[in-house]
Amino acid sequence: MRRENTREVLTDLALWAVLALCVLLRSDPDDGGSWWWVATGVPLLGAAVLLCRTAPLVSLGIAVALSAWQTPELFTASYAPAMAAFGYLSGRRTATARPALLAFGATAAAGLVLCLALSDLWSWFALLVTLLLVVVVPWLSGRYVRQYAQLVSTGWRLAEHMEREREAAADRERLRERSRIAGDMHDSLGHDLSLIAVRAAALEVDASLGERQREAAGELRRAAADATARLRDIVGVLREDGTPAPTAPYGETVAALAERAREAGLDVTLDEAPAPAPLPPMTALAVHRVVQESLTNAAKHAPGAAVRVSVAYAVDTRTVTVTVASGPGDGGAAPAASGGTGLVGLDERVRLAGGTLAHGPGAGGFTVTARLPLSPGVRPAAPAPTTAGELHDARRRVRRNLLQAVTVPLAAGLALALLILGFRFWSDSRTVMDPAQYDALRVGDTRAEVLTRLPRLSLDGPPAGVPPEPAGAGACEYYRAERYEATPAYRLCFRDGRLLSKTVVTDVANEEDRPR
Repeated sequence: MRRENTREVLTDLALWAVLALCVLLRSDPDDGGSWWWVATGVPLLGAAVLLCRTAPLVSLGIAVALSAWQTPELFTASYAPAMAAFGYLSGRRTATARPALLAFGATAAAGLVLCLALSDLWSWFALLVTLLLVVVVPWLSGRYVRQYAQLVSTGWRLAEHMEREREAAADRERLRERSRIAGDMHDSLGHDLSLIAVRAAALEVDASLGERQREAAGELRRAAADATARLRDIVGVLREDGTPAPTAPYGETVAALAERAREAGLDVTLDEAPAPAPLPPMTALAVHRVVQESLTNAAKHAPGAAVRVSVAYAVDTRTVTVTVASGPGDGGAAPAASGGTGLVGLDERVRLAGGTLAHGPGAGGFTVTARLPLSPGVRPAAPAPTTAGELHDARRRVRRNLLQAVTVPLAAGLALALLILGFRFWSDSRTVMDPAQYDALRVGDTRAEVLTRLPRLSLDGPPAGVPPEPAGAGACEYYRAERYEATPAYRLCFRDGRLLSKTVVTDVANEEDRPR
């Protein structure tokens, strides 16, 4: 519930003020329970706004519950803006659609149970319409905005990636030329030194030379051999500008690497399981490189962060999993990835060893996970999807969500209309009273006696254009005389638990009621 900056605080306060104003403007001081609704609704809306960033579906549930408490039809002028706002925020701030869809289904099911308990199924249809138009449509709009924002973010990341690739290409070209120079030096100097060693060896066994000269020739041969062996190290000076000479010994273990990092000031915890067998050379080098690069990034981008290194072996799948997780640094910020080339090179190293690499934010920090084979000779894994592929996937998701935002409300509205139409025909057939049933009714009969002779359903109210109910009549019920026709209709009025009157009413204004 913590806000990152003042802007978020002001935005949430403004949202609460607008939603509370909708409740206040719709309250009537002369209405018996209005002030009680204000006293409970406004604070609950404040709690919903407070939760809307961390649990937006909970905020939406609060608004729906407040509206449903006033009417089973769910639509109220006081809380409809809140339902629409939190519906949009739920789509905007929820990563997956399944929780929201489950919440919508649960709301519809709970409304059906409530309306059946109240014997008012038409209120359930009104609830579905409200849920669709006031909640689902804003939720779909929020989903579309979220996907579009992800598309834009992916595009910017692609542009940054392309810029890094351009710089990395220039660096690779320089390094390629330096490697070419190093190879030429190695070939030429190695050849010359080999000839010197051969000639010195010939002089060393020449019988015409004295003992002292043969010893000098032997020393010359050994010096040439040592120079040839050191040539590989001497070529190492042709490294990238600004890169220090390597200090880690060849064949260094992960435990030794973690110990050196602790001596340098890093808070490193190592959890390394014993290896079931010696690692293949490519896998061992890749494991060392993953831990080394991850510790370097943690020290560079999140100084003071606690780093946990885990090396686990799975005998059944013949793989080793290396996980390096770093938490927030001293400034509280999560450690970022390297400039791009480090992880790109690391991914290539793991791929060539036959493994896969995953990296990204997680648990408040940054996590790098590599899975490598324990068996030698495994084919390199396929290259990871590029950012261009991610951009294509993001565009596809945006198009799919835009299509859903248009088609889902239309399809749901059409299904709801067909459902209402079918229920209307069914209910119309259950509100028709047979003339013989009407004639059998006697004024003065008890309501319990009359109910046994009536159809299962009655009309929702008096048909349009019928005369007003007689003065002093209690509750009146209306039944159709003909199927699918509103009038003529039978009107039965009850008072004190007995049938007060029965009348056939029509929509003709000048036609008087005809008692039967």
